[in-house]
Amino acid sequence: MTAARLRAGAGEAAFSVVRVAPEDTSQIRLDEALKQVPGVSLFRRTSSLAANPTTQGLTLRAIAPSGAGRALVTLDGVPQNDPFGGWVIWSQLPPETIEAAAVVRGAGAGPYGAGALTGVVALDERSQGGAADLHLGELGGARAAGAAGLRTGAAHVFVAAAGEKSRGFVPVRGAERGAADTKADLEAGAATGRLTADLGPALMSLRVNAYHEARGAGLAGARSRARGGSASATLARAPSPSQLGWRLQGWVRESDLANTSVAVASDRSRTTPANDQFETPAAAHGLNAALRRQGDNLEWEIGFDARSAEGEVRELFRFQNNGFTRLRRAGGRTAVAGAYGEATWTGGPWLVTAGVRADAWSATEGLRTEIDRTSGAVLLDARPADREGVVPTGRLGARLGLGRGVFGRAAAYAGFRPATLNELHRPFRVGNDLTEANPGLEPERLYGVEAGVQGSGAAFRWSGGVFFNQLEEAIANVTVGFGPGTFPRAGFVPAGGVLRERRNAGAVQAVGLEAEAEREFGELFSLRAALSATDARLDGGSLAPQLTGKRPAQAPIWTITGGGAWRPAPNWTARADLRWESARFEDDLNSRRLGAALQVDARVELAVRRGASAYIGAENLLDAEVETGETGTGVEQFSAPRVLRVGLRLSY
Repeated sequence: MTAARLRAGAGEAAFSVVRVAPEDTSQIRLDEALKQVPGVSLFRRTSSLAANPTTQGLTLRAIAPSGAGRALVTLDGVPQNDPFGGWVIWSQLPPETIEAAAVVRGAGAGPYGAGALTGVVALDERSQGGAADLHLGELGGARAAGAAGLRTGAAHVFVAAAGEKSRGFVPVRGAERGAADTKADLEAGAATGRLTADLGPALMSLRVNAYHEARGAGLAGARSRARGGSASATLARAPSPSQLGWRLQGWVRESDLANTSVAVASDRSRTTPANDQFETPAAAHGLNAALRRQGDNLEWEIGFDARSAEGEVRELFRFQNNGFTRLRRAGGRTAVAGAYGEATWTGGPWLVTAGVRADAWSATEGLRTEIDRTSGAVLLDARPADREGVVPTGRLGARLGLGRGVFGRAAAYAGFRPATLNELHRPFRVGNDLTEANPGLEPERLYGVEAGVQGSGAAFRWSGGVFFNQLEEAIANVTVGFGPGTFPRAGFVPAGGVLRERRNAGAVQAVGLEAEAEREFGELFSLRAALSATDARLDGGSLAPQLTGKRPAQAPIWTITGGGAWRPAPNWTARADLRWESARFEDDLNSRRLGAALQVDARVELAVRRGASAYIGAENLLDAEVETGETGTGVEQFSAPRVLRVGLRLSY
């Protein structure tokens, strides 16, 4: 019995959609599995094994990666993005719980709505069977996870749990490493329960989830903790030629982030506390509904959705005389609500789809207060004005059958993303670099066109396409000063550090191409390869002219992925996956260059009995130095070295 959901509409066939096979999502962390689709990336190269929660936002097509993420991630229709920051805590989504994943590239207007600026990652939770994984690895790594479902009459119960621990690795290597550099360790856990019941005219799903993770940032005294949970209720009926399909869904999500940061001595011999964001309570609520009619040649859907989020950061800062001297509270409320209509017509070799949408957004109740902890004096009491607006969007697509399993397609679309509470209100620090929030940020808007061709046969599938996107009012961390120096609001910036502020830094124009191919050679062997190229350039206009002509931070031009599976005997499987990307820049001024990077992962699996297999795997098999960051003084940071692990996997 599947969870209560409406399947993707027929019009999705006109857009660039890549489906990630269940066997791929089950091999490694979900964010790493999704990165096998070229152009899919977190803000930085670091995976969720070691990435700070605030850098785990997902972006598609490398147009302009962001810590908040410019793609919407959903699970059975429920947004998984954090209510305060927009990032995704990937440890709350164990791969054993995922049945299917579809990556929809291009602005997701229509049924997806706000947040789907560069696309959507639509996840389906497991509906049948079960799986378990237990492995031990280097770096003190250990993980246990399981998911199982049981049907009893007209109901289905699904439960899942996962826990992971790693002593981690030191991101700085070689002679540059100092006593200030420590391991980026990890402890994480998640639990999920879902009840699905057949009520006759519809399916009902009730789902709850909770997660917790604690991380080291690779610097002495710098750590983070994220925890939260969600609950959702869904009623849905699938459409048929004789009856309307519909969905009614409500959800709530809560989260809390704690994050400490430090200043680093120039010789990396020590750190000094910089701030202590001891809690960031946030909550979000959402409601959506859809009505779908499915006829012989025409399918239409109308619907609406509404989301709201509220939260604030509470932190100690200005460390002097062995203690923090000031307390800051900053936060507010955001909301967005929209309605849409979309229709798809099929006739002969043609499929044509069109949709329109309008969303109202608001950012209200903003505050930022700073208090002297010794005297109790209020040093800052800022209450930014409430803001609101309405944004129309839409999408149009067509697909034409060319014969022999070959199709051509073309699409145009528009989408938008309101700024998160994190971008509006939360300042942060990484090492000696400071970034200020900006409560006056306008929503980002993206307009794009694309065209492609695809084909499939019994053993060979391929696709290729080109696109042009323009991202307007792009939110970027813009450099506004260099240390050492004292600045309004931000305070003191140490030597070697920079001060940045989140700003609507003009527009990003991106032109790109994408291609994928997959070939199966009977039961023995299979190969796949894919590439994307995105040349994105900024036009900073009058607000940030220094950025004009620059590439957005963390945006590589080329990404190539590939892999293969070999089955030399019925009970043996060997597979390898690789990802190569060209150089990217750490910063908005393109002054800190991160070199090209290649990572190869491999795994050999032996089926010891039906539904049970033992395996040995290696992440970063070649022990490549994958550069993930660079400080203002030129100190480089890297992702994990080669990690070997052995494990046991069960499935039924």
